[in-house]
Amino acid sequence: MGFDQQKITHHFLLRKDGGAIQVTANSADDKTSREEIQMHLHHIAQAFKSGDFNIPMFVHDQTPPGVDTMTKLKDQIHYKYEAAANGGRVVISSANAEAVAAIHEFLKFQITEHKTGDALEVK
Repeated sequence: MGFDQQKITHHFLLRKDGGAIQVTANSADDKTSREEIQMHLHHIAQAFKSGDFNIPMFVHDQTPPGVDTMTKLKDQIHYKYEAAANGGRVVISSANAEAVAAIHEFLKFQITEHKTGDALEVK
């Protein structure tokens, strides 16, 4: 991913219309991690938008749940990169119920795999 996993925190957040991938540097003074996070998340947003999910497949050595449907419905899913002071996020949303279900499957897999402790249900 291009950054030291010990210096960052991942969160995978479920929302009614999709969710978000959020990564932040653990230290506000860690400019290097922040810049690497922002570059990575910007790349992720562009790759996912084009239906390219190679990075999560490489990281997890398998195709995460939801990816097939997210690829099939890529034109109905919106990916928005947002920079933050100490990192950033990719907001993933759709008005299509099948796409939202696939996004939730994908994010729940990430929550479990990365052991983030994030909620597995939409709040």
